[in-house]
Amino acid sequence: MSIKCEVTSVEPVACHTYRILLKPEQPVPFKAGQYLLAVMGEKDKRPFSIASSPCRDGELELHIGAAEHNAYAMEVVEAMRAALDNGRTVEVEAPHGEAWVRADSDKPLLLIAGGTGFSYVRSILDNCLSRGVSQPIFVYWGGRDVCQLYANDELAELAAKHANLTYVPVVENAPADWQGKVGNVLEAVCDDFVSLSAYDIYICGRFEMAGAAREMFSAEKGAERERMFADAFSFI
Repeated sequence: MSIKCEVTSVEPVACHTYRILLKPEQPVPFKAGQYLLAVMGEKDKRPFSIASSPCRDGELELHIGAAEHNAYAMEVVEAMRAALDNGRTVEVEAPHGEAWVRADSDKPLLLIAGGTGFSYVRSILDNCLSRGVSQPIFVYWGGRDVCQLYANDELAELAAKHANLTYVPVVENAPADWQGKVGNVLEAVCDDFVSLSAYDIYICGRFEMAGAAREMFSAEKGAERERMFADAFSFI
C-alpha cells in the first residue's frame, strides 16, 4: 500500500552511508526482513530494506549506501533531505518481499550481510532478540573496510549481552590492529561451519553475493535451498 511519511532524520553514519527515519501517517504492517519502495515517480520506485523491527514504535528506519557515483541511491537521500528541510512528506509503498523471518521455526539462524545489507539483518536480529528466541543466532557482516561496518560496536555489545548471539565481522582491507576476520564473508562462513544443513539462512547483499551463497552453501555445506532466504532470489 502507498503511505505518506514525515522524514524525521537524515543522518550520515559512515562511509557514504545514511540512516533515515520516517514517521508514516498510518501504521505499516510489515514483517521483519521486508522492504519498502521509495516512490521517486509514477514508474520510478526504488527498494530499500526496512532496518527497524515491527515490534518497535512504528517508525521506519532505512540504511542507504549512497556513494557519489551511486546516483540511484544518492537521489533518494537527497529527496529525503529536501523533504526534511522543507517539511514535506515522502511517499513509500510497503510492505514488499518474501524473505521475512520465519518466526515459527526453531532452527538456529545464520544472518549474512554485505555492506548496507545489514539493514535487513538488523530488522531480523532486533525482532528475534525482542521475542526472546532461544536458538543460536550467528551474524556475519562483510565490508570492504572497517568503515563500512558502521554498527560494529553496537553488534559487539549485543553479542556480549546475549549468550545465544555470535557476531563475526569480516573485512577485505583490514588495518593492522583489526581483530576480526579478513577476506570474503561467504568464505568466512564456509571456514567456520562444517555443515549448514540445520540452519535457517538469511542473506542480504549484492545479487551476485546472494546467488553465490545459495550455490556454495548448498553444494559444499549441505544447506537446504528452501531454508535459505533472500529477496535477491526472486530476481536471479
